[in-house]
This record gives sequence, C-alpha cells and structure tokens, in this order.
Amino acid sequence: MTDYTPKERLYRALRKQQIDRMPAVCFTQTATVEQMEACGAYWPEAHSDAEKMATLAEAGHTVVGFEAVRVPFDITAEAELFGCGIKAGDQKQQPSVIKHSVNNMEDLEKIRNYSLKEGRIGAILDAVKILSDKYGKELPVIGSMIGPFSLAQHINGDAWFGNLFTGEEIVPTLLDFCSDFNVAYAKAMVENGADTIAIIDPTASYELIGGEFYEKYALPYQKKIVDAMKELDVATVLHICGNTTNGLGIMDKTGVNAISVDQRVDIKTAIGNVENSIIVGNIDPVAVLWNGTPEDVAEASKKVLDAGVGLLTVGCGIVSMTPTANLQKMVECAKSHTY
Repeated sequence: MTDYTPKERLYRALRKQQIDRMPAVCFTQTATVEQMEACGAYWPEAHSDAEKMATLAEAGHTVVGFEAVRVPFDITAEAELFGCGIKAGDQKQQPSVIKHSVNNMEDLEKIRNYSLKEGRIGAILDAVKILSDKYGKELPVIGSMIGPFSLAQHINGDAWFGNLFTGEEIVPTLLDFCSDFNVAYAKAMVENGADTIAIIDPTASYELIGGEFYEKYALPYQKKIVDAMKELDVATVLHICGNTTNGLGIMDKTGVNAISVDQRVDIKTAIGNVENSIIVGNIDPVAVLWNGTPEDVAEASKKVLDAGVGLLTVGCGIVSMTPTANLQKMVECAKSHTY
C-alpha cells in the first residue's frame, strides 16, 4: 500500500478514502506544561505572540508526536476582537471571557468594523503561516476557531439564552454576524496555509439547547463555514462538548467531514447516528490522559478503536498538566491501528 505523508493521510482519512493506517492527530487544544518546558514557549505569552504560539504548537509534533500542528490553544481570541473582557490566564489555565460587549442592536453596530489583522486574531493567523511555511508540505496545519453559536454567547453574555428562548431580534442578527466572521477568519487561515479547520462550539451542545433550537440556531450558521471550506477543498471538524449522542444526526447535516465527541458519548452508538461524518474521539482528557497511566491510555484506546472510531484522539481539549508519556501512548495506539 502507498506510504502517505501525514498530510496526505489525514486528507484521505477525513474524506473516507483508503489509507495505510490511522493518523495520529488532535483537533482540540494540544498544549501542556511539559511541552512548554521542552520548547521554551509558555502560556500566557504563547496566546498572543505568533512566534511563541507557533513554537508551542510545533511541540505537539516534536515532543508528543502528533502528526499535525494546530493553533490556537483557547477559544477567547474572537470574543476579545469584539470588545469582550478577557482574563489572561496563566501557565496552566487558558484565558476566559469575563465581560461581554453587546447588549442590543446598537452595540452590535459598534463592532462591525473589525480587522482580522488586529490583536490575537492577527497573531493566530501569523502563527498559521509560520507553521505552514515550516511544515505545510508534510504535516496537516489545523486552524481552530470558536463556532458561531458560542461566539454569539460570548459576545451577548448572560442575556444570550434568555434572548434565544424569547426570540429576540438580536439572536439571528448576531448569529449572522458571527458566522460571517467565522467564514472570513477560516478563509484567512486557509490563505495562510491551514488545510483543516476545527470548529469548537461548546455551548451549542444538544444537552443545553436540544434538537429544535440546535437545528434553528446552530446548524445553518455552522453549515455556512463548512460550505465555504468545501469550496476550497478544506476539511472541517466540529467539536461540541457534552453528551451529544441524540444530536449527532442534526450535527451531521452541517456537512462536516468529522464530528469530535467527548468521553460521555458511546462510539458505536455515535457511528450509527451519522450518515456522512466520521466520528473522532474520545479518550477521557481528565480521568485517563491527565490522571491515568500509559497502561490506562492503552486500555481506553483499545476500547475506542474496537468500537470503530474513525480517528482516535482526545475527547475534549487536553488538560495542561497532562503527562507527555500518556499523550505519546495515545499517539502510538493510533499509529499502530490499521482500518
């Protein structure tokens, strides 16, 4: 069988084409303290400095062994661009949104004139280009962004779900704004060398909003990103936290190449609930990868692989204190698996 490069292998895997073995990749947050210590690039500086961001992303490949490089490491840069207050985090904790920026339609008008070259969004795009220039011919370059539903919630804050349930005018308007931004941002990532886009949309979870609201307020806006990427032959991966089992059929309608599921989802059931997407996941990031041993990782990986997962990887973002040895064991299990 053909010996593929990691870039070719992931390209084919995400399109259900024949390959020699399973790729070993991570579509969610990859950085750990041990990687920071190994490469000399640390949080929180690596969230805003393009060179340090690229260096730490590279460590996911050179230290852990992931067959891809991915940025960024959090989902707050987009909200920061639109005026939200951000707590910077530290070496172990990611940044978080602490203040929101849009309460009404007038506030929304104030944030429409933005530039993708500004702030951390600009740094992320620069990091994508640094990684692509160095690795783009051989490795997949994964660009990640918060999804439109969760971005709207970051921007609108505590009022978001109330506005959603009462059908306020700001809801579809803000979702249109956010999804248009997502499309522009994804295209900019691709222009800078990204070949795969991960959409992280945690508050669009079926557990939080149910199927009817997902179909109305998440599906069409996520699909706009996916459709734009299809035109560029760029694969998309959608990750939503929680037990999304009953919502997978709706998520599949977005047209994404892969759906990333967390540890609460049964892989066999998930596979049966989708027609088009492949299912990726879902090693427990806390109980197994952070607090377990390499033997625990091997055992959990075998269960997921035996269940027929499309790609073996973590069930959510990697905890910053996760031991490198555990991540390396997950990579080893993926690389040794043939379909």
